[in-house]
Amino acid sequence: QLQFVESGGDLVQSGGSLRLSCVASGLILDYYAVGWFRQAPGKEYEGVSCISSSGGSTYYEDSVKGRFSISRDNFKGTVYLEMNSLTPEDTAVYYCAAERNSPGPENMCLKPEYDYRGQGTQVSVAS
Repeated sequence: QLQFVESGGDLVQSGGSLRLSCVASGLILDYYAVGWFRQAPGKEYEGVSCISSSGGSTYYEDSVKGRFSISRDNFKGTVYLEMNSLTPEDTAVYYCAAERNSPGPENMCLKPEYDYRGQGTQVSVAS
């Protein structure tokens, strides 16, 4: 059974850190670019960070550059999003998604056509 399960979301204070994890099962994650997307109340759905299938190329949305870091462990079938210096503007439901034939992480984040997506994990940042 194919599954994407996100975890690590929580309520933190402004300036705090969180590490999100996305565990994929039922597929060979090595073949997929993976991205983290978020949906905040009243805001557009957006690609936060994406990583190529090999992990050699990454993309970050401007507002998270220097604060967030994406990585992957294909052996474990897991993708991570390390989030530091969190602000209330980062409050959202975060989803991980996988795309088999992605032209690259920037394209995946900006023009997502992913094949699979998880149910999301809530990140709340208090001021």
